[in-house]
Amino acid sequence: MNHLIQETLFDLTTVTKLTARRRNVLRSPKQHGNADEDARPYLAELGQELISAPQAIQFQPNTSEPVHRWSPYVQGFSAGFVQRTLERYRHEYERPVVLDPFAGSGTVLVQAKMNGLPSWGIELNPLLQFVGRVKVNSWKTPIERLIEVANQVLNSQTLTDAPPFLKSETQFRPKVLLHLRRLKGGIDAFHPADEVDSQIKDLLLLAFASILVDSSNLKRAPCLGYAPTKIVGDDVPLRLFSQKVRQIADDLSFCQSRLATYLDTPAEVLLGNSMQVRPDTLCDLIITSPPYMNGLDYVMNYKIEMAWLGFGQSHRDLKYLKDQMVVCDNVSKSLIRSFEEAQPYTNSWLETIKEQIALHIQRRGTYRRQDMPSIVHKYFDDMYRVMRNVVEILRPGGRFILVVGDSLIADVYVPTDLILARIGQELGLQIERLEKARERRSGQVRSYRLRETVVTLRKDS
Repeated sequence: MNHLIQETLFDLTTVTKLTARRRNVLRSPKQHGNADEDARPYLAELGQELISAPQAIQFQPNTSEPVHRWSPYVQGFSAGFVQRTLERYRHEYERPVVLDPFAGSGTVLVQAKMNGLPSWGIELNPLLQFVGRVKVNSWKTPIERLIEVANQVLNSQTLTDAPPFLKSETQFRPKVLLHLRRLKGGIDAFHPADEVDSQIKDLLLLAFASILVDSSNLKRAPCLGYAPTKIVGDDVPLRLFSQKVRQIADDLSFCQSRLATYLDTPAEVLLGNSMQVRPDTLCDLIITSPPYMNGLDYVMNYKIEMAWLGFGQSHRDLKYLKDQMVVCDNVSKSLIRSFEEAQPYTNSWLETIKEQIALHIQRRGTYRRQDMPSIVHKYFDDMYRVMRNVVEILRPGGRFILVVGDSLIADVYVPTDLILARIGQELGLQIERLEKARERRSGQVRSYRLRETVVTLRKDS
């Protein structure tokens, strides 16, 4: 054995393969730092302070809440947070109209309807728009009829093809895949005779979509990926589908008995880009959690459900959809090049942050995206366009409430919450409150403490 290897107790190839990313993390000046300290200059310029207000705002509690639990959605926020927000302003607005411009799986709209409040959502992802629409517009569905049709589906022998552009044979075990093809075939073979039947078919499609990842060799934690140790029994799709239908039926019973006076409360989810699309009515409360500036691909993370329900026929379809959304760092380089040639929104903070990121990337010599400064810029340009669009329909005295996290990129602190608050000011809103809801860990430097913030902006009366 080589003497050097004996002395170090490591294989020499392992020693020399310390990745550039790991070296940069070990050398990072942000080790054991925190966002609250780095945010002080920005807060001083805004003339604001950060209020400590620990609270549960993550989606996880929704998995046991009626209606909210109909579909898994790991990136959402909690129904409890929405409820606390509605109660906070209960005496300021008689019957507020609520809007969520990033509706996701419909948490805000469902909770608004449970309080008898009319609501609107805007969602660009057609799968999530479908999920949100079904969750707020099917509460009057006859339960016995739903179970009757579900049993027909479970006994169906009609097969449908798996999405051809996905690696379904790798993603599902053979007998599991066969059961999924039969379930989907049974749903497709059900032809609605009226509006009630259409609601039932939508609920069955929602139930089917909700079991796909649990039936697969994949996991979402939070990004979609293979789980080598996961074992899925042959009959898992049938059991999960039956359980989900029963869960939906129980929640319909809850709504029809406990929330009977709210069954007709209007709630609508518009399919479109919230940079351009908005309701044709005024609203009093905008409650939302926009995409965070991170590497999470909000389209590819749901490609399995989108493909099986027909909301994407190819990877090209999914890429096109992704390019329309608020940017993440997994977008095409050509999209960023086109953006760099445009005349986007900017401010002095953004320009300084971009310069710092570019300098740090140059010093490192390697980074996952050399165009990261432009990606960061596009994120805030996208958010500016969204906020500018929906602020137009916010009533005087209305509030715009965002839940958002900050970021650490190439050792540069990016105060996402404070930049969005500043954008709100520039659009004529007042910063009413900045509340630190919880601490988070940076994905790049784990010892660096980030935060999640509730930003409350108010439109002058």
